[in-house]
This record gives sequence, C-alpha cells and structure tokens, in this order.
Amino acid sequence: KMRDVLRAYFSRRTLVSVYNLFLSISHKLFTSFPLSLIMPKSNDGAVAESEAVPVLDLSKPSSPISFPIKTLQDLKSRSYFDSFHFQFNRSTVRLRRNSDGLPNRPRVLVCHDMKGGYVDDKWIQGCENDAGYAIWHWYLMDIFVYFSHSLVTLPPPCWTNTAHRHGVKVLGTFITEWDEGKATCKEMLATKESAQLYAERLAELSTALAFDGWLINIENEIDEEQIPNLKEFVSHLTKVLHLSTPGALVIWYDSVTIHGHLKWQDRLTEKNKPLFDLCDGIFINYTWKESYPKLSAEVAGDRKFDVYMGIDVFGRGSFGGGQWTVNAALDLLKTNNVSAAIFAPGWVYETAQPPNFHTAQNKWWSLVEKSWGIVQTYPQFLPFYSDFNQGFGHHVSLEGRQLSDAPWYNISCQSLQPLLEFNEDNKDIIQVTVDAREASYNGGGNIAFRGILEGDAYFTARLFKPHLQLSSSPITISYSVKSDETSKLGILLSFSSPLHETKSILLMPQEPIRRFNDMYLQCLATSSRTVSEWTVHETSIVMDGHTLTEISASCYRSEKSTKKPEYAALLGHISIKDHVQLQQKTDSLPPVSSWIIVARNAELVPGNSGSKILRVKLEWRQKDLTDSVFPKYNVYAETVNSTDLRSRKVLEKPRSETVFLGIAHVPAYYVSELVVDSDVKGVSFVVQACAEDGSWGKLYDSPNLLVELEGLSCKDLS
Repeated sequence: KMRDVLRAYFSRRTLVSVYNLFLSISHKLFTSFPLSLIMPKSNDGAVAESEAVPVLDLSKPSSPISFPIKTLQDLKSRSYFDSFHFQFNRSTVRLRRNSDGLPNRPRVLVCHDMKGGYVDDKWIQGCENDAGYAIWHWYLMDIFVYFSHSLVTLPPPCWTNTAHRHGVKVLGTFITEWDEGKATCKEMLATKESAQLYAERLAELSTALAFDGWLINIENEIDEEQIPNLKEFVSHLTKVLHLSTPGALVIWYDSVTIHGHLKWQDRLTEKNKPLFDLCDGIFINYTWKESYPKLSAEVAGDRKFDVYMGIDVFGRGSFGGGQWTVNAALDLLKTNNVSAAIFAPGWVYETAQPPNFHTAQNKWWSLVEKSWGIVQTYPQFLPFYSDFNQGFGHHVSLEGRQLSDAPWYNISCQSLQPLLEFNEDNKDIIQVTVDAREASYNGGGNIAFRGILEGDAYFTARLFKPHLQLSSSPITISYSVKSDETSKLGILLSFSSPLHETKSILLMPQEPIRRFNDMYLQCLATSSRTVSEWTVHETSIVMDGHTLTEISASCYRSEKSTKKPEYAALLGHISIKDHVQLQQKTDSLPPVSSWIIVARNAELVPGNSGSKILRVKLEWRQKDLTDSVFPKYNVYAETVNSTDLRSRKVLEKPRSETVFLGIAHVPAYYVSELVVDSDVKGVSFVVQACAEDGSWGKLYDSPNLLVELEGLSCKDLS
C-alpha cells in the first residue's frame, strides 16, 4: 500500500509537512479530494495488522487476546475491566531488578513498533506461528515500550512477563494524533479535573495489568489555554503512578511544545523541558543532529540520563542512517553520556533481512552490544533456571519427553536468555546457536554446539553474566546434555574472590582430564543420570564470600577418543540452587488436596463427522492463597468414554493418553477448540504447576477436574 511505502522512506516530520502543505492547497483548490489517499494514519501496516484483532463481544468467552483501548469513553467508563479477557492480560512475573529505580548511567530504551502492534503476540495462550516476531536480547536494554497507534496501547502480557524476568521495565503508550487526536485532547484537557481523571485511569490500568508506566505521545496541536491542564495530566499521572507502583515511569515524547505547537525539537530545549521536568524522562524525536546530544545533556544537567535520544532503525532521517549502521548513533550518544531510545528494531523482521531472521537478529543486536555493552546481569539471586526457550518452537518437551510436536509461539514462555556472542565470520571451531528444531530437555529450546575439535582442542562459550554473591551454604549446579559418547560438555564457573581475584572451576561429566588440571582452580567430576536420552549432570560446591561472575560452556573430547573430530552436543538446561532450596524441593509443590479447580462457561458446539467441540474456562487456586505463586502451568486433557465415566467429579490419576493442551501464566485457561468424538461422555483436565526453579508437579498429584458432557446442550451455530 502507498502508506507503507511513504512510512518506509519518509520521517513523520516530512509527512506532517506534506500534510500541512496539502491541507492549505486543498482548502483553495481541492476541497473534495480525500486526504486518506495520501496520508497514512498509522504506522507500517498498522491498520492491516491492528484491525486484524477479531471483531467480537469482548465480554463473552473466546480465545484470550490483548487489545488496545481506542476511545476516551472506553477509558473513562473502565469497560476494559468488564472484559472476559482482563483476567488473562495481567502480567504475573515480577520485575527481577532489586532496586525500584533506574541505574545511574546512560540507558537503553527499546520501542517495539512492529507492524502496528497486536500481531501474533495478541494471542495470550499462544498461537501456531513459530515464525512470529520475538526479542531475546533483553540483556542489552533497560526499558521496553510497546507501541501502536491506538489511543491506549496496553502491552500484551507476554512482553511484560519475559521483560520482567530479565530485569527490564515495560511501558504502554498513550497517543493522540491528527485531527482526531486534537479533538480527543480538547475533551480530555477540558478541565483540571478531567485531566486528573484520565491520568488516574491510565495509572489504574498499568497497576492492574502489572506493567511499569507510560510513554505519553501527543502528536497534534493543543489549544494554548489548555496547556496548564496538559501539564496537570502529565504531573498527576506521574505522582499517582509513583504512589501505586514504586519505580514506575512516565516518559514524555518530544512532539507538541509547551506553547501547544506540533514542532519536534529533536533535543531538550526550553520548549519541551517544562514537560520533561514533570515526569521521569523524555524520548527525543529521532531526526536530531550531531551536536544535539551534547546540547541536550547540558540542558538536562543532573538528569542527563533521563534524556532518551531517538534512533529510528528504519533510518528515516535518523543520525547515522539506522539499519546496519545503527552503531554510529549509539556510539555518539554513549560518548555524550545520554541515553538511547531505539525505535522499531522489528526492521530486521519486517524487511526480511538475510539470511534468515534468527541470524540477522543476532547480528543486528551485536551492534548494540559493541556500542553500549551488557546492561543486565543475571542471575543475581537463587534459584536460577534456564532451558534457553526463546518463546517459539516446533515442539514442547518435559524432562526429555515430547509433549507436543506442533509449532507454537508464546513469548511468555521465554526463560532467562543466554548471552551468546555473535561472530559473523564463522571462524570459531564450534558454532553456538539456539536451535528450536533440535531436541529439548524442557520447553522448546536448547543450545546447540557443532563443529570440529581435533586432538586436545577445546572451546569455551559465554552463557550468562551473573552477579551472584555466595555464602557458606553449598550450591548445587545441574545441567542436561545430549551428545555422542566422545563429545563432552562441561560448565565453567568464574568467581571473584573477596580480594577481587578471579577463580574458575570446571564441572566435568567424568573424571577430570589431566590437561585441564593446571588451567583452573579446580576440576570437579559430576554425578550423572540418564533421562529420556539426556544425561543430567549434578554437583555441589561451596564458595563462601565469592561472587559468581560468569557461566560458560566448555566443549572438549574424551582423551581416549579415536573417532572423527566432529563435535555435536545439545545443552538442555542449567539450574543453580542453594542447599536450603534443594532440601525444600520435595515440599515446594502442594499436593492435589490443597487445590480448588472449577469449570466455567462450558459449552458444546457441533464439529465434523458427528464430533463435538468443547469450550470451557478452567480456573484454579490454592485453598489458602488468593493469588498464584507459580510462574506457569501445563494444562492437559483426557477424554473419558461411556464405559469409563464414574460418578465422582475428579479422576484420581490421569491415564497415559493424557493430551497436552498448552501453557497458562495466570491461574486460568480457556479451552476454545477441543474436538471430542460422539461417544465421549466427559473430559478430565489436569493442571500441572511448574516452579521457578524448573521443577514441576507430578501429574497424579496435580489438580484435576472431570467435565461431564451429558449435561451440556450442543449449540447449533449454523
């Protein structure tokens, strides 16, 4: 479409200039010519993608989705909270960072802006597009903004869940633009009281959905007499949010000035600083010149880190050209000691950069790392667990056993992401990748190591950069490997001593090999057990007073190997627990008797060839708790034939034919399309709690519920 072409090559400022020029001409010559033919009202594909959200009654049961609020009336009425989908949209992962505040250094903000928003990520329980857009370089950012061109953009919980897991704050977007936006602002800012009311509505939404604040983007003229109320809106929102959610942020976008004019300043000036002074930061428009970061820092004074200079990855008028030269702008900002706001990193995905999305994504983010460095360190506390899941895949596994072979996409499922280094020249003797097509120990991820190791050669790859202070309590490290008998994989732990000395310990899957004895402080052999073609290694160490600073993988071959030098190994997971957590493991998952599980909104609709489709909402909780304490739940179903149906509502033990349905991140799951044969009399649902340390409940001791079909009428949808 023409609007997509315009957006790809021209900045918003250019488009607005064309709009204003055309408007003045059209008033004289072409009053009947439709502006919509030349002027886009949303970003790349926003109309096509955002309006792809199903048109449905949001108060009625359906597959849970995320969606924006499009009118002031809907915002004012709080109708969002009456939606069937509200319960599913709440993030359940707390922000991992220990401090409520932001670090006192230049920061990186990333603004999502991918095809208008609400694409595959709108499906809260996931979808089947394993090629959907995802980000896994969370260790390179401090703040993530979810953006669309709807009035109130609420981040889908998948982004908040995985960002919080990595210590990254998440903001929604409040945007007004064009003539419609001017009318909206006129109503919203009519009085001081109305400005406060809408600010409170936004604060209520972000608190209820557990994200961390708002980007405020007013891209239309404001009547000058309403500027005091605009300032009240920004100020009141900031104050209320800080009270309800310590550490929450309000960031102002450099657009309308303190005089009400839509004039992007491209730097911090006296025309936008009064609004900057009322909130937590400013996102500077991305068409700034080389001298502007320094000038902005001077104006900001002690708050220079709260100035986020915009960089458009598409390169539309952005310093350095964005795209594959984005590091030019990043380097300049870092030199001038201000923060960066990276806009639309989905460029890599939207423009199908070669050779494939996964490789191109890793290559592009490596530019950010080279310029800015790593800004997130994890783990910082125990337990620590990662199965390297990137939020999409081709199968789902549990302890090496495949639960499903269907493709899937659900960013909420991302575990803590490894900090793999990208080397474009491929000169490393071992190539290290996350390969979702290969086998998984848990979830749908792994780290694959492939290459050539000849003789005594070995290879080390960075996995994580923790800052984990240890005590006199032992820690237990376990990890799973799938490889041939000669390809060995160890875990290398690096520590900083109280005297700041560096010490390294190599954990090895067999008796220590002589050539490593002089390289490390200690080489420890692990105990091992075989689980579904995977070998799980485990050992315990004590490093009192030391800080764990790096976790790496060490690839080598057994000393007696006489086979070809090809090396291939998969790392399935890694976990670290302290001694107390290890002892509590058996008690950490509550028994079935402590759960309450109910079915709501159950209905049957006709299927094909005499079959039926069951739709039902499952809800569960622990009897003595009001909120969920587990990060996720696996949901299963088992059909029960007429000969198996029993009078009691709950089956004692799931059978071997139990089918995996999906994963829930709230204590509820909507079964939307479960096909059952005509002779099926009931369906038993099982909910398996999964703990933060990677452990899970046994199916026979998990909450389960039998839904009898006999009492449900089958609705005719024809």
